[in-house]
Amino acid sequence: MAERRGSVERKTGETSIRLQFGIDGEGDGVIQTNVPFMSHMLDLFKKHGHFSLDVQAEGDVEVDDHHTTEDIGICLGEAFGQALGDKKGIRRYGQAKIPMDDALAEVIVDLSNRPHLEFRAELPAAKVGTFDTELVHEFLWKFAVEARMNLHVVVHYGHNTHHIIEAVFKAMARALDEATQLDPRVKGVPSTKGML
Repeated sequence: MAERRGSVERKTGETSIRLQFGIDGEGDGVIQTNVPFMSHMLDLFKKHGHFSLDVQAEGDVEVDDHHTTEDIGICLGEAFGQALGDKKGIRRYGQAKIPMDDALAEVIVDLSNRPHLEFRAELPAAKVGTFDTELVHEFLWKFAVEARMNLHVVVHYGHNTHHIIEAVFKAMARALDEATQLDPRVKGVPSTKGML
C-alpha cells in the first residue's frame, strides 16, 4: 500500500506555512505556530486521530490570528486531500461524539468530494486567551473546502469555551480517523457513481 501522505508549502504576504500530513501515523509530529491556541488544537487533532502532522507556521499575528489560522486550515485541507489520493477502499463516513468535562461535541464527516460545513455551535466567550473564537469556524470552513468533505459539527452543550473547542477538535480527529480507514469489504471507491 502506498504511503498516504501530503505536503504543502504556502507563502503569502501574510503567512509562511510548511505542513506535512500522514493518515497512517501514530499521533506524532511537531507543531510550531505563532498562534498558541491553534498549536494546542492541532496537537490534540494529530494525537486523537493517530495522524502524523508537522506544521511550521508564522503569520502577521500583530494584526490578529485570522490569516495564520485560515491558512493553516487551507494547507491542512490540501495535504489531507493529497494523502487520501483516489480514496479507493476507504470507509468514507465517520462520526464521533466526545465529552470534555462540561462540553459534548459531535462531528460527522463524509469524504464525498463535495465540500460543505455545518457548524451548529455556540461559543460562550469571544476569546480564549488571545485567540478569537470565531476563527474556529474559519479554520473548519477552509479545512472542509480544501479537503473537499462534508463536515458537520454539533455542540450539544457546554459552558467553558476552551472545553467546547477542544471537544470539537478531538471529535473531528476521531471521525476522520474512522472515515479514512481502509475496509477490505470496499472494492474500489465507496460510491454507486463509481467516483468521488
